[in-house]
Amino acid sequence: QVQLVESGGGLVQPGGSLKLSCAASGFVFSNYAMTWYRQAPGKQRERVATISNSDNIKWYTDSVKGRFTISRDNDQNILYLRMRSLKPEDTAVYYCKRTNYDGWGQGTQVTVSS
Repeated sequence: QVQLVESGGGLVQPGGSLKLSCAASGFVFSNYAMTWYRQAPGKQRERVATISNSDNIKWYTDSVKGRFTISRDNDQNILYLRMRSLKPEDTAVYYCKRTNYDGWGQGTQVTVSS
């Protein structure tokens, strides 16, 4: 059974940093590309960043390029999202997702506010 558990969110001031984690279980983590999504209040869920299964290919949506870094630990089965220079518009619930799997975790709330 695929399980994805996000953590690391919180309240941070503009310009601050957070590191999100996604603990994966129930599948061979190193076989799958993984993606971070986010959903702000009243908006559609959007793709934020994707990393290939072997960590050699990364994609970022334009609004986070240069500020966010996606990474993974295939030994520990954990996906990360390092977020720097956070802006109020980054406020959202952040989710991790496995390629070719329709399920979602519970997400972790990130709030950027002074």
